[in-house]
Amino acid sequence: MGTEERAVRRMLLSIAVLTAVGAAAGFFWKGWAWSGGFLLGALASYFNFQWLKTLTESVGKATSGKPPRKRVAILMGLRYLILGAGAYVILNYSPLNLAAALAGLFVSVAAVILEALFELVYA
Repeated sequence: MGTEERAVRRMLLSIAVLTAVGAAAGFFWKGWAWSGGFLLGALASYFNFQWLKTLTESVGKATSGKPPRKRVAILMGLRYLILGAGAYVILNYSPLNLAAALAGLFVSVAAVILEALFELVYA
């Protein structure tokens, strides 16, 4: 397993741990609406992370001469529409807390920052 695969695995583990800790903290601090909102935002963050990973892999393949798949390009364009639709539903139709969902969206960013710190310390 290469260095990149180990880094991605650590980031996915960080996303899972941060999601669990954030959801538990939201539940004990403000109740189920905050916990559910955070979980929903963290889930969207996870899918966004996976989509970005797919995009970077397809760009890497394109540099070696293999053209990227059309499905990847369509999903990359639709991801903001999907995230926006999710925020609209939360805001207008759901009892989940929008602020908690927005905080959950930053879970993958926090995982990337933790991985950067890990690399700085142990590299």
